[in-house]
Amino acid sequence: MLSDKDRIFTNLYGYEPAALASAKKRGDWNKTKDFMVKGREWVIEEVKKSGLRGRGGAGFSTGLKWSFMPKNDPRPSYLVINADESEPGTCKDRDIIRNEPHKLIEGALIASFAINAHACYIYIRGEYYREAEALQAAIDEAYAAGLLGKNAAKSGWDFDLYLHRGAGAYICGEESALLESLEGRKGFPRLKPPFPAMAGLYGCPTTVNNVESIAVVPTILRRGADWFTGIGRPNNAGTKIFCISGHVNKPCNVEEAMSIPLKELIEKHAGGVRGGWDNLKAIIPGGSSVPLLPKDICDTVLMDFDALREVKSGLGTAAVIVMDKSTDVIKAIARLSKFYMHESCGQCTPCREGTGWMWRMMERLVKGQAEISDIDKLEEISRQIEGHTICALGDAAAWPVQGLIRHFRPELEERIRAYAKRNAA
Repeated sequence: MLSDKDRIFTNLYGYEPAALASAKKRGDWNKTKDFMVKGREWVIEEVKKSGLRGRGGAGFSTGLKWSFMPKNDPRPSYLVINADESEPGTCKDRDIIRNEPHKLIEGALIASFAINAHACYIYIRGEYYREAEALQAAIDEAYAAGLLGKNAAKSGWDFDLYLHRGAGAYICGEESALLESLEGRKGFPRLKPPFPAMAGLYGCPTTVNNVESIAVVPTILRRGADWFTGIGRPNNAGTKIFCISGHVNKPCNVEEAMSIPLKELIEKHAGGVRGGWDNLKAIIPGGSSVPLLPKDICDTVLMDFDALREVKSGLGTAAVIVMDKSTDVIKAIARLSKFYMHESCGQCTPCREGTGWMWRMMERLVKGQAEISDIDKLEEISRQIEGHTICALGDAAAWPVQGLIRHFRPELEERIRAYAKRNAA
């Protein structure tokens, strides 16, 4: 369990004001100039050494991603921060923006300096109206205090930060679709290569990072990479904000150590599963796009990138959705199938057509109006979508269905038999 002295987000619940004066008392904006004086190579190497992996779902090394930016390119470079947060079950960035905005702003300055960017855009989800207000107020405060703008934080680096509100499309959480939207076009994902580091925003070198990935950077630099790597397991270092929802006694957002056992996370922070741990049916461990896990795996699995990959799921955004035995798990996955069908941008045929097929088949399976062979047909359709689209939305649509078939096939078969029996009667 994470000790209080190791917490990065000490005001996650908003018990203190989010204003600059309070943020400085909590340690924000301390030694910012000193880090920048050491040079961008030092910053990148320190973030690499810390083992920080992207907190938006992909889990790619943040420092390594920064190092991909070209060194001597005449074009301007940009940092884009993904605050779209449209993954069902996920609400961690929302609390950071609302209660700890200066951690994000300071992180944006340091990260932009590291990748040689004089401008950063924060793309925030359109529905986050009050959060956008709070963040803009914090940005205005930082400008007024000389922490942004010309000679930002007296570092000699000119830096401007802009807040851009999206219009509520899940697809814009994908980095290249986000860039398209930011440029004023439809949020259609781009073909890669070229990757954003070579041709991103306005065709210039760009790094796209999640809110949490950027917000933890100043604390890592202040406390040192070794401190961060001392939390969690090798290759799964540091702290992580977990969003726990569903059938628990106390739904919450909580910052915990990576690699904490899933059972311990839920029992210590969310008051346990409703009706006790034995009443647990399944858990989606990383937001709606990752495959669900049945109770027997949840008993022992660790909450980190590698442990969850080993059980054919994923940490994703660390949004833990708990389902007790009252859940119709087939209906729950059918609802997710409808969401992904609705949110598909329609650019790729396998996703545009396949997500609709999966949803219609899932709706039939909810009632049992299917043949046993339809289960294999459904999985085959999911495999035709997975890995055959420009972006990962196709994978996100396929994985929940695959998880259901992998772990709850007997329940699907029983539903089909029960319907056939009723019809025969």
